[in-house]
Amino acid sequence: MNTVAATLPASTAIPKAAFDWTPMALVPVLALLAWPFVGATPTWFTLTVAGLAMGMIVFIIASGLTLVFGLMDVLNFGHGVFIALGAFVAMSVLGAMGDWTGSQSLWRNLVAVLPAALAAMAVAGAVGWAFERVLVRPVYGQHLKQILITMGGMIIGEEVIKMVWGPGPQPLPLPNALRGALIFGDAAVEKFRLLAVVIGAVVLAGMLFTLNRTKLGLLIRAGVQDREMVESLGYRIRRLFVGVFVAGSALAGLGGCLWGLYQQGVVPQIGAQVNVLIFIVIIIGGLGSTLGCFVGALLVGLMANYTGFLLPQVAMFSNIGLMVVVLLWRPQGLYPVANR
Repeated sequence: MNTVAATLPASTAIPKAAFDWTPMALVPVLALLAWPFVGATPTWFTLTVAGLAMGMIVFIIASGLTLVFGLMDVLNFGHGVFIALGAFVAMSVLGAMGDWTGSQSLWRNLVAVLPAALAAMAVAGAVGWAFERVLVRPVYGQHLKQILITMGGMIIGEEVIKMVWGPGPQPLPLPNALRGALIFGDAAVEKFRLLAVVIGAVVLAGMLFTLNRTKLGLLIRAGVQDREMVESLGYRIRRLFVGVFVAGSALAGLGGCLWGLYQQGVVPQIGAQVNVLIFIVIIIGGLGSTLGCFVGALLVGLMANYTGFLLPQVAMFSNIGLMVVVLLWRPQGLYPVANR
């Protein structure tokens, strides 16, 4: 067998599919197209970095939803409740660490943000576990029922948040050392936006590595393709899927923490307000695609900042227009999942 295989010509090897770089090229293309319209290069640079930072935060929020849909085929319209929980838990933790957030030391501020983010992820993940067990598990494979029951779950979650933290808006100020901007010539880049870019890059790298380079990711993807086969090998696919749902909820909690700091304020409806943006991102990227979600989030962030500066009156509709253009070009999204 080995001798025969060794004598086979190289042309018989199964060719690897070439990676499609075209969707990723849309990000710099959009930035370059906006440059002459913005005019001043420092202003364009500031808007571009701000758009990338916003896109990174939106990606973190949307990555949990695209993970759950891509691997579990669950349309979770209650994703916003995990975002809101993350924002409010982070507000409570940061409020209790006033000595650290009020310091001018950057490392003390980061030490305060870290437990706030971890607490947000832990609470959102725990609630996600209960959400999956009580609401989602009975309606696996029934998309219409999933939409209705998860939307009801989000409404209940918002009411619980109002009972705990109150119904009104509450401030979530940035720690002192993360306020202000770094100056690059005539351009200014906010410090927190740079931190958001770093966190988003870490989340993307972690997700891609886990799904594509680890045994856990292999089992999850194999379980999506052929659940019976994987279970026959002794693996508990249901537990893996519950873990995926908890991980997606925890990512939403992290995103809620960052979004609340980005807005410097939180309201119980913060999750519902971001939900539309999230679904635009995952539709643009290709339902269930992590890389597509990342590219879509960057495009949405850039588009929102450029149109907000150039044409504020159409800023709310610009991302819907972006989605329409992308879907006219690629009806299944930028990076469609093969089994959809």
